[in-house]
Amino acid sequence: MEQLKEHVRNYWTRRAPSFTRQRLREWKSAKLGRWRRELGHYLPSGNPLRILDAGTGAGFLACLLAAAGHEVTGIDFSEKMIRYAETSAKTLKVAARFLVMDAEAPAFPEESFDAIVTRNLTWTLPHLDEAYQAWYKLLAPGGVLVNFDADYCHDFSSAEDLSLLPDHAHKRIPAALLKEGDEITLELCAYQQKRPEWDVRLLLDAGFGRISIDAGVGGRIYAEQDEFYNPAAVFAIAAHK
Repeated sequence: MEQLKEHVRNYWTRRAPSFTRQRLREWKSAKLGRWRRELGHYLPSGNPLRILDAGTGAGFLACLLAAAGHEVTGIDFSEKMIRYAETSAKTLKVAARFLVMDAEAPAFPEESFDAIVTRNLTWTLPHLDEAYQAWYKLLAPGGVLVNFDADYCHDFSSAEDLSLLPDHAHKRIPAALLKEGDEITLELCAYQQKRPEWDVRLLLDAGFGRISIDAGVGGRIYAEQDEFYNPAAVFAIAAHK
């Protein structure tokens, strides 16, 4: 498991420069408003919230939420990715804090956050049950976890399938990195059950109460086959403490 986590970290460290450039282009696209609307379905309006962006990557969601006036902390296992997230925040002129940290075991006091958001992270976590348990403790009473992800393991698409599309999010990734990403996906599949049903069971075991699933997120966000297009069935899970 720990060797797999290191493999994931090293992979995303190498992806950091090009991934960040793509996220900055996404910021200037129609996707920004769509992500803002999706998050608005779940986050309480009114006072600024203390929000944790788990697996922040290049800081896209963290910057979006900071621009809306929230107090945002983004964490990522890759130190290089965190450095790029800090650069993104400076480029976009938003104030967010970024820390190198394992999302499966974040080192914050209990009840530190009003909301936790995450995008395309949980499918990469070998100890997803431990992550959900840790995140439950980090939420204040009444807090919400908003998880955007897909069942990438069970809906695994081959490079040949993607090559038939005119454009997609992985189109510009070098072949060697694509192959390595596929290898990581196959490794992760050994530890995962069908999602999001599996997530619901793990979230209930972690202590979460009201849980809702929206299976239509992908169709709304990725309405066009452009450089950000994700053909997977992206879902949203909202779990309340």
